[in-house]
Amino acid sequence: MKVLIVGGGVGGLATAIAMAQRGQNVTVLEQAKYLNEIGAGLQIAPNGWRVLEALGVTPLIRKTLFEPEHIEMRLGVSGRKIFRLQMRGYAEQRWSAPYIHIHRADLVDALISRLNFIAPNAICTGKTVTGYMQDRERATVSFANGDTMSSDVVIGADGLHSVFRSQMFGPSSPRYTGNVAWRAVVPIDALGDAAPPFGACIWVGNKRHAVTTRLRAGKLANFVGMVETPEPSREGWRVVGQKTDAQEAFKGWHPVVTTLIDQAKILNCWALFDRTALPRWHEGRVVLMGDAAHPMLPSMAQGAAQALEDAWILAALLAQNGNPESAFEKFYELRILRTARVQKRSIRNAQLFHIGSKLGCAAVYGSLAIGARFLPNRVQAQQDWVFGYNALSTV
Repeated sequence: MKVLIVGGGVGGLATAIAMAQRGQNVTVLEQAKYLNEIGAGLQIAPNGWRVLEALGVTPLIRKTLFEPEHIEMRLGVSGRKIFRLQMRGYAEQRWSAPYIHIHRADLVDALISRLNFIAPNAICTGKTVTGYMQDRERATVSFANGDTMSSDVVIGADGLHSVFRSQMFGPSSPRYTGNVAWRAVVPIDALGDAAPPFGACIWVGNKRHAVTTRLRAGKLANFVGMVETPEPSREGWRVVGQKTDAQEAFKGWHPVVTTLIDQAKILNCWALFDRTALPRWHEGRVVLMGDAAHPMLPSMAQGAAQALEDAWILAALLAQNGNPESAFEKFYELRILRTARVQKRSIRNAQLFHIGSKLGCAAVYGSLAIGARFLPNRVQAQQDWVFGYNALSTV
């Protein structure tokens, strides 16, 4: 089967590998001239790691990943600890896979290396796809320069502003969530005593929160901040924001947060959008996946992991079923409830992290602190449905 995959991000590359491993003829079409990723950190939970392992990617990232000792929550201003849950070692024990932090560029490079090894020349860059056509036998994508390319199926892994989604369901604007996000990567050596903890730390506050992690074997600090803002900033991961705006947004916060912002050479700022759930993800021989199908807020750190799950399950279903439309219908059936649940939980987490009133903080965060201290296993069990999910055994 010949497969065209539009989009060379984590989801598109993972899908290409999963397809190629099953003997499919894959081509990845990427708009950018070069597949290089800007600096950003990803958290890959056990459910995502299992897919990376099955794709043969994990040996390529072991030297650069960082495995956090714990996940914790702190008050943003004072730094007072609300809870801390063990993660290193515990994740393998409970969910049979580690929980890691990794630089997005390192993961993309590993995915490219793995794909090039099993399907040389599968990646085509500088290809701006403008739409698709299809008949009973094939699907064809069109390019901005007027060229076309045909295949048996086409997979739209082209993100939040998916061209394919717009063609399937009509043009529509994504919904602004009322939040903008900041992110930066800073060398640990530049932070001194204000270096972030050896784990994933959520710093919570009034209508804003921050997350600090470590990357590249602990040598880099990663910062992500989310701030409720009435008017959206420009949308796009590569948009550079004003450092003074970030400093003002987190003014008076703990030195771990403010020092990261102060020492950042580049602070990217982008508006966070989502979309309403779709009644289907395919049309004939064309299917959506990842953010094109189910974009989600970053406050559950599951965007990449859900795209990886999509990749494995979609490839398995196409290999099992010679009828693409039947495979795509099954794909939607298997994935819609889970991805919708993650989307809703991500929204809920953002609200949880942004509690402003003292009474609300005392009630909610106090309850979390007590639960984590006296019933840690019960608290960890709340993640079982996410981290314990095994895409490999789903189909």
